[in-house]
Amino acid sequence: QGPLVESGGGLVQAGKSLRVSCKASRDILSTFVRYTMNWYRQAPGKQREFVASITSSHSTNYADSVKGRFTISRDNSRKMIYLQMNDLKPEDTGVYYCNREDTWGQGTQVTVSS
Repeated sequence: QGPLVESGGGLVQAGKSLRVSCKASRDILSTFVRYTMNWYRQAPGKQREFVASITSSHSTNYADSVKGRFTISRDNSRKMIYLQMNDLKPEDTGVYYCNREDTWGQGTQVTVSS
C-alpha cells in the first residue's frame, strides 16, 4: 500500500450522500498529527482542483463549490481523514485524491448520476 490510501467512492444519485476516507497507512501517529491534510478532485478532461483541507488543530477550509455540502474531518488516533459529501451534484463527479504536501493517494472514483 501507498502512504495515503483512499476508499469509499462509488456511484450515487444526485442529492444523495457519500463519505470517502483516507488512511495514512505508513505514518506513525506523531507524524500524522502534525500535517495539514487535503482532498482534491479531478473531473474528466479537467485539472485537479482543491476541495477541502484540515489542519493539525482541525481548522478547515473549503472550495466555494462545496461549502455547506461537504465536511472534512480527521481521526488522529486512526490516522484517517474523511470527506462527508451531502447533496451531491453531477458536477461533483471525479476522482477524489487525498494529499499531504507532495504526497498523493491513488484516488477513489465518485460518480454522481442526474
